[in-house]
Amino acid sequence: MSAARSTTDLPLTRRRLLAGLGAGAFLASTTALPRIARAQETAAPAPAETPAEPAAAPQQPFSFDGLSEEMRQLATQPALPVEVPQSFVANLTYDDYRLIRFNPERARFNDIEGSEFQLHAFHMGWLFREPVLLYEVAGGQARLMGFDTDDFIYEREARQHVPEHAVLPGVAGFRLHTPLNRPDVFDELVAFQGASYFRALGRNSAYGLSARGLALNTGMSVAEEFPRFTRFYVERPEPGADTIIVHAAMESASLTGAYRFVIHPGEETAMDVTARLYFRADVEQLGVAPLTSMFLFAERNRHAFDDFRPNVHDSDGLGITRADGDLLWRPLANPPRLASSYFSETAPKSFGLYQRDREFDHYQDAAAFYERRPSCIVEPQGDWGRGAIRLVEIPSDLEVNDNIVAFWVPEAPAKAGDTREFAYRLRWGDLPYDESDDRAYVLETRAGIGGVSGVENTEGTRKFVIDFKGGLLGNLPGDVGDDLKIVTNVVNGEIKTQTLSHIWGTDIWRLVLDVAAPKDATVELNAHIAGYGRKLTETWLYQWIKA
Repeated sequence: MSAARSTTDLPLTRRRLLAGLGAGAFLASTTALPRIARAQETAAPAPAETPAEPAAAPQQPFSFDGLSEEMRQLATQPALPVEVPQSFVANLTYDDYRLIRFNPERARFNDIEGSEFQLHAFHMGWLFREPVLLYEVAGGQARLMGFDTDDFIYEREARQHVPEHAVLPGVAGFRLHTPLNRPDVFDELVAFQGASYFRALGRNSAYGLSARGLALNTGMSVAEEFPRFTRFYVERPEPGADTIIVHAAMESASLTGAYRFVIHPGEETAMDVTARLYFRADVEQLGVAPLTSMFLFAERNRHAFDDFRPNVHDSDGLGITRADGDLLWRPLANPPRLASSYFSETAPKSFGLYQRDREFDHYQDAAAFYERRPSCIVEPQGDWGRGAIRLVEIPSDLEVNDNIVAFWVPEAPAKAGDTREFAYRLRWGDLPYDESDDRAYVLETRAGIGGVSGVENTEGTRKFVIDFKGGLLGNLPGDVGDDLKIVTNVVNGEIKTQTLSHIWGTDIWRLVLDVAAPKDATVELNAHIAGYGRKLTETWLYQWIKA
């Protein structure tokens, strides 16, 4: 069957590749990988009535529990360096790599009548020199998927560096396609490429933020460690099935792991993840279900960028739903220095990075389509106990840098010999605010010099303007302001003035805070509106680093 061209198969750019790598660096695999053996035709002459055929790759029993046990045993052994094969792929440059794409006529699962999924591999080369092995699982048996240069299209100059019919030592990852947006086109749905990075799309989304299998020692005093998915086991989908299952082996200097992804495409694409971790060594900080994104500027720091676009970001805020249903909203920042925020929680219902602003006019970028970048939230399954959601914000002056990371940090540190299991659901898509919630949400956060607008003001204060929209608050007339209470808290600073007013003709109430702080102070702010014996808004939080 011939695959229609994906509507999300955009030209390969340095931004798209670097987004797949996140920080752009990752550790070598902790185990040597076997080289793929090419299926050869039998040397013995075939009978005249039977044509010679390539030998099928051998099968081996497979189950998630079996993979878990294998990784548990591997964790008892010292980590080994990756075996980087000597091959023509080692000489492929960025310019070569961007001219290579998978041939859709060679998509795996094309042979399944009525299949809703196709698999395309990513070529090795450039930044992706360490092989990843793919296996197809059917009937409890796993068979290696071999790839060669016939599976790829090499355009222009790249063709000169690639031998014909050459067996590849592995691939750099893979992507799955499905009729996500229309029934006659197989759109890209999810991609796994680079260390343990992966990303997915909901309906009408364009790629933005990424997830990772795990984050180890991110933003700590010790070097960050980047575990790798070294092998993937993809279950052969049944005809017409609307779900596909992927298993992965994780390897790193400090641990091994077995992962299971149950992927459900749709308006919101859901991924049910089970992660089983086996520790070789102590880990200073374990980051579970990490999300990686980009925030360059928005209304609150627009003054620092001479750019025709009003906003440039893949995500604009961290949202947290606490165990009691309380809602926290933390607008993202591009700080002057590395910044970190911890939100202590016990068994949170969810946390995630959102792209709330969905208006093209607010971005004016007809190529990047930032208004279509998906949100992604983590919904823990089972009791994750006590811990903290950590947000790391890294200074950046370019939108090619993924400078935002958010993840769960368990209260108990991981020690050598420990076994941990985490189950969670990832939801990718627009994920709009639940309009049935009777609490107003933070529509926008703006900032500027403090004081009275339109007159000369003394430097030293910062003005924060927070717009709350909808809910019961949005239905109240402007003359009930005396019945409402501004609830604020500030650490390492002082709120000089605060006002709340209704914006006429809308369902928006505006809170304005003027805040003072000493030079170089890290100021923590939070605010919400209460009234009539209840909380009327989600809680707004912000970290201001006064440079």
